[in-house]
Amino acid sequence: MRISNLIVGVSALALLAGCGATEDETLASDAAPAETAVAETAGAETATMTEASPAHVEQAAGEETESDRLNAWFQDAFERNVARSPMTQTFLGMKTNYDQWSDASPEFALEGFEMGQADLAHMRETFDFDALDDSAQLSWRLFEYNAERAAEGQRWVDHGYTFTPRSGPHMNAASFLINNHRVDTVEDAEAYIGRLRNLPTYMDQNIANSRRSAELGVLTPAWTYEPMIATARNIITGAPFDDGEASPLLADFTGKVEGLELDEAETARLIAEAETALTEAVAPAYGRVIALFEEQAEVATDDDGVWKHPDGGEFYNFLLNGYTTMDLSAEEIHQLGVAEVARIHDEMRGIMEQVGFEGSLQDFFEFMRTDEQFYYPNTDEGRADYLADATALIDTMTETLPQMFNTFPRAALEVRRVEIFRQDSAGKAFYQRPAPNGSRPGVYYANLRDMALMPTYQMEALAYHEGSPGHHMQLAIMQELEGIPAFRRFGGYTAYTEGWGLYTEYLPVEYGFYSDPYSDFGRLAMELWRACRLVVDTGLHYHQWSRQDAVDYLAENTPNPQGDIVAAIDRYIVYPGQATAYKVGMLEILRLRGIAEDALGDAYDIRDFHDVVLTQGAMPMSVLEERVNAWIEDAQD
Repeated sequence: MRISNLIVGVSALALLAGCGATEDETLASDAAPAETAVAETAGAETATMTEASPAHVEQAAGEETESDRLNAWFQDAFERNVARSPMTQTFLGMKTNYDQWSDASPEFALEGFEMGQADLAHMRETFDFDALDDSAQLSWRLFEYNAERAAEGQRWVDHGYTFTPRSGPHMNAASFLINNHRVDTVEDAEAYIGRLRNLPTYMDQNIANSRRSAELGVLTPAWTYEPMIATARNIITGAPFDDGEASPLLADFTGKVEGLELDEAETARLIAEAETALTEAVAPAYGRVIALFEEQAEVATDDDGVWKHPDGGEFYNFLLNGYTTMDLSAEEIHQLGVAEVARIHDEMRGIMEQVGFEGSLQDFFEFMRTDEQFYYPNTDEGRADYLADATALIDTMTETLPQMFNTFPRAALEVRRVEIFRQDSAGKAFYQRPAPNGSRPGVYYANLRDMALMPTYQMEALAYHEGSPGHHMQLAIMQELEGIPAFRRFGGYTAYTEGWGLYTEYLPVEYGFYSDPYSDFGRLAMELWRACRLVVDTGLHYHQWSRQDAVDYLAENTPNPQGDIVAAIDRYIVYPGQATAYKVGMLEILRLRGIAEDALGDAYDIRDFHDVVLTQGAMPMSVLEERVNAWIEDAQD
């Protein structure tokens, strides 16, 4: 993901509203940071997206407060920036500029950045911080944080990767059309065709971005190009490109048009026009993308860490600071990971004793990797059973949530399989936010391409993290909040969001879940995975480990299968720093919870603590600490 598109650690739409960034990605929580960008925002169908806060309503008959004025300005800034981005409009459920792609050019990105800096100056000059209520002061601080972070990121605009095996326009353009471009009318279908015809400009802009980075020496490692070429070719394989079954985009378009129940001639016309656009516009655009990959593969090196890039050490520190929102050095994060791995290994040895396993921890890992009792059949029936059982786990958890929470999302939650066309490149599991207008539920996606990578003992923890009480509780609640600016409802900070997800893998232990010791081992295995990330991410990008060094570390220290391990290391290589945010965020939430429990004693209620964490939306961890401390002081008065 290019830094001009996503100032790492802050979701792209937060920056879009506050700092003028552009976007091109689809959401996945655990899958990739690039995928955690703007598609997180999938949402509202309203014309203006304005909401009056309770305070605003109370003041409607009298004088407008400073907080009202600031919130109204935030909304204007948000809408002004959304108006610049057709893809964001689609993510938000709008059908304006419905045949267009966002502008991915550096000139457009720079213009957006300058708008954001001008907005920051305007806010500081025009509004009185001391006259704001607490929520508006928080909005001010977050807007300021995002803009300042964007300013720091200008140095690194061309240091990020435009294309990776896990994300990029070559795979996300198709995913965007399939998952976000609704076809409810003939006009919508014609807009879909328009987007097919207009795709070359969008792709060519991104190709140019990649070439500009390459001129600086910023290239993904040599091994990345073969899977990127394969993904690109998958999009243009099948009808109408060859004699095979319908390609992913033609199949999607045909299904959507047939759902309109038009007369036969009109349906045939639309499908024929889509076929023409696919062959005349989409195929050549992807041909140029593939040619770029082939060209760059010839000069790419086998070095994997960003240390190899110009000022790579400073760049990595920038990324770590953005993802964790904490001032931790690479070495501090590395050592934290080493300590956490040792602690979790000790807890796993306790599980071994509980189940009567004799042998070393590595022997137990091998048992968990290979014993058939822990795996569904690698068949359609096995995949269907996995989805049904994961849904049942979430349903059971939903019944228990009132013991943990005061506040709940209105949106529904579904479990789905990752689409076949992108399953080879997508992560193990991820979450997509619901549409705020209710037109789409929240979705926990499970990647079932190989059931050997989805052991039964990890099902519980995975469902709780990606579904409920994990990302669905946090992200759906956040975008349903009333009385706060849109840039906060649709923004995000990786340590907060993913720290919450990992925290909610642990939380069910306290309510009697993971009653099967193997499932509790699975929970520990997933926490171990995140602890090992601290070691291997900093190993790759700070200590200059090779890809094989990192693979060997995970193979020795985790029970995960080899395919899982290789895919994970490949992810950490192309998303430097992102994987560190999960464990850092979880530990910070647990630390703050412990402070609250000790300070409040019998007055402590975990449901109130969760309200403190969730009901003002995402924020940097330092700001969350201030919020928790203020809550403790108020509760003690």
